[in-house]
Amino acid sequence: MERPSLEINLPDTHEEGKLYVVDSLNNLNKLNVCPDGSQHALDEEENTGDTGENTAGSNIRNQCLFFVTFILTLIVSLALVSFVIFLIIQTRNKMDQITSRLLSEKKNIEELKKMNNMILKHLNQSVIKR
Repeated sequence: MERPSLEINLPDTHEEGKLYVVDSLNNLNKLNVCPDGSQHALDEEENTGDTGENTAGSNIRNQCLFFVTFILTLIVSLALVSFVIFLIIQTRNKMDQITSRLLSEKKNIEELKKMNNMILKHLNQSVIKR
């Protein structure tokens, strides 16, 4: 039994077949390397015909944008943390003031109670003498 040959030796289709295989390998590589979101961006670049230099420039631009966004995020986070620390310190100071006022008022109330008791005693003694 003879097996039919799998190769077809047509000169025009041979070159197209090579290109098709290379393109298929590139697509397979993109699927393995790139996550779903970046695959769409790569397909768009491929469709627009970007060169390697433009892709490198775009990559650098994306990295710069990422770092600028990262630094801005850090600055905003630092500002928020500083503001929260400032609020905590202010709240502690206010609580200390309120505590000291309460203690002084407590002393004043105790003194008023003593004076009230003394006055009641004096009145009771004066009523008894009459």
